[in-house]
Amino acid sequence: MKTAILATLIAGAAAFAPAQSGARTTSLNAVPEADAMYVNDIGVVAPLGVWDPSGALARGPEEVERLRALEIKHGRIAMLGVVGYLTTYAGVRLPGLEDVPCGWAAVTSGDLPFEVAGQFFATTIMMEMFNRDNAGTGQFPGDFRNGFIDFGWDKQSEAWQKNKRTIELNNGRAAQMGLLGLMFHDALGNVADILP
Repeated sequence: MKTAILATLIAGAAAFAPAQSGARTTSLNAVPEADAMYVNDIGVVAPLGVWDPSGALARGPEEVERLRALEIKHGRIAMLGVVGYLTTYAGVRLPGLEDVPCGWAAVTSGDLPFEVAGQFFATTIMMEMFNRDNAGTGQFPGDFRNGFIDFGWDKQSEAWQKNKRTIELNNGRAAQMGLLGLMFHDALGNVADILP
């Protein structure tokens, strides 16, 4: 009873506290002036809009472009990772790897042949070398066409291109969260409960 009375008194006293003046900074808009420059950028969608709790947008356009390229790259890798996770849990295996378990158990069980691990690392190094703007013709971060593959991209309107880039960015964000969730549940041992 005494606690309830004390809480009521504190709440009543707070009503008479002076109002705070000036602009407030919250975790959703660490640097509002920098956020205003990016309201029409790709990936800025409702309901969050510009969401920059760390203030990275205030570091300058070069840093923002570098971070955007990293976000796209990690999103693409996560999309491949989610597909690989779901494919192996469905029972699909390459010839000779039928006995290798799926998920983290493939790495920790010792059943993964050394040659497969070597092929994985060689493929990763090759992708790092070739998946970049080697020709210097990239129009935006993540544009790795290198003047070779177009698929009609340049014939589309800017609104269409922005929409497709936003879709890829958001799919990458979702895949990063999805892969993290799959890995987490796999480590807990209940990933079979969340997959069909």
